[in-house]
Amino acid sequence: MDNPISALDKIRRQLMTIEKPKKQKILVVDDEPDNLDLLYRTFRRDFNVFKAESGVNALEVLAAEGEVAVIISDQRMPEMKGTEFLSKTVPQFPDTVRIILTGFTDIEDLVEAINAGQVYKYITKPWDPGELRAVVQRAAESYDLLKQRTEELRRANAQVAMLAILVQITNEAAGLEAILNPIATVFGTSLTADGCILSLVKSNTLVTSQGTYSSVGTVENWLVQDPLFEEAIATHTMQVSVNVANDEKLAGVTHYRNSGVQAHLIIPILSRNEVLAVLSLQWKKPWTLREDELKLIGLAAQLVAISLTCKGWGSEELGVRS
Repeated sequence: MDNPISALDKIRRQLMTIEKPKKQKILVVDDEPDNLDLLYRTFRRDFNVFKAESGVNALEVLAAEGEVAVIISDQRMPEMKGTEFLSKTVPQFPDTVRIILTGFTDIEDLVEAINAGQVYKYITKPWDPGELRAVVQRAAESYDLLKQRTEELRRANAQVAMLAILVQITNEAAGLEAILNPIATVFGTSLTADGCILSLVKSNTLVTSQGTYSSVGTVENWLVQDPLFEEAIATHTMQVSVNVANDEKLAGVTHYRNSGVQAHLIIPILSRNEVLAVLSLQWKKPWTLREDELKLIGLAAQLVAISLTCKGWGSEELGVRS
């Protein structure tokens, strides 16, 4: 049997891919064409820059392109002042960092905007390009950090909720069969899988009882024919293929071609070194897994093992699949 720690490391290396970071999006707004062009040329190398010649046009750009990391806006513009424009972006894009450019002393407007959290910093005209680049770089880093922390909190809350639901299912379900579909649904929805199968196992063989989840229709249980299932049973460790088309041992397997599954993760559910069930998560596109998701799956698998034993699995005799 493989060492569980080394097996986990192997899976981690397969799943954690290094992607080239995308350029952050920023929006520059100025009614003077020369200034607008200068702002664009200042930042185009480091950022994906969008331009707008007025506050009204800038709102249209945001409606089309979505959230940007940083907005740099002139203050004195016709139709709509910079501070007024920036205030209109706050409700829909609260995380965007806003910088105002001003060529005059309009303290009251600026102080009000800064105090209301609508403006991160103001820069006076004519600006120093090096200073402005430094300010925008810090603003972009602040945006990244805020989004990272927000996403971490969201994921942590979602993971706690997932584990709580698994406990609730165990406590409220009347028997073994009643927990299978709900558990499959929790895993499938929480990990945004296209399909999920929770199949009970006895003596390393699939039995007829199973729970399924699908976002696209019915799920066919072809695990008994799957090489990943065989490896999971034999090694008692997670097995994964993140891109079936590039996986030599799976590319020729008929059910992958017929089902459209392009990524597959199988987790053996263990109790006292015996496989009680296998959990199959399937995606119809190549897939990666974050470190926190990998840990969550391991912890959730332990909860599923407890759920199955609490409902008497391991002592009941069910029909065996041929």
